[in-house]
Amino acid sequence: MTAQKMNTPPIVSASEWEATRQQLLVKEKAQTRARDALAAERRRMPWVEVEKNYVFDGPSGRVRLLDLFEGRRQLIIYRAFFEPGVYGWPDHACRGCSLGADQVAHLAHLNARDTTLAYVSRAPQADIARLKARMDWKMPWYTITDDFDKDFGVDEWHGTNVFFRDGDRIFRTYFINNRGDEAMGSTWSYLDITPLGRQELWEDSPAGYPQTEPYKWWNWHDSYEQPATDSRWSDVVDAAQQTLGAAR
Repeated sequence: MTAQKMNTPPIVSASEWEATRQQLLVKEKAQTRARDALAAERRRMPWVEVEKNYVFDGPSGRVRLLDLFEGRRQLIIYRAFFEPGVYGWPDHACRGCSLGADQVAHLAHLNARDTTLAYVSRAPQADIARLKARMDWKMPWYTITDDFDKDFGVDEWHGTNVFFRDGDRIFRTYFINNRGDEAMGSTWSYLDITPLGRQELWEDSPAGYPQTEPYKWWNWHDSYEQPATDSRWSDVVDAAQQTLGAAR
């Protein structure tokens, strides 16, 4: 079978290429600002209180939904399909869920923004531990034991739920599924669906929300627990902002 010839774009000079890129950049910047505005609207969505006492199996035994926060204020839960009857069982989770799991950034950056990411499935913990070891996945992964999946729209299809903790009270703040889940994986995509957002000063957030200077909270993933006594990164950020301006 002969491969069909590709109808590729024209070949142009470097200056023509740059002019075209600049035209497209205007649209890309508009899309970025529209995404920021959508995230700001998301932060103002109403919440619904979670009143049922959901229980999961974890590596060390039974845990409550409250425990999945690991002491942080925000919790993102992805329902992955890994259980009898799912294509790939028992060696693999669903291919789509597995592709998503491969995209997850280092969790230390989310944790530094008071946010925990967890996966949940109906597979027993022994199978989850075996799968995580095989695939080198690091996210906390719990076993659903009740109607959590049905109550939060993920009993028949994957999806990402977001929760906020105020003391012992838990609130559902957002839900995304279908193609919306394709974008998940980076630290930024996760923070943008949380009620607190990226928690940076440039964001349009309600009064009283935690916000710090952009970039300066960034760290190596193995260094967030260390005191921030080195001012050199702050100096780098200040110099870059003076040279380039706010890239927003």
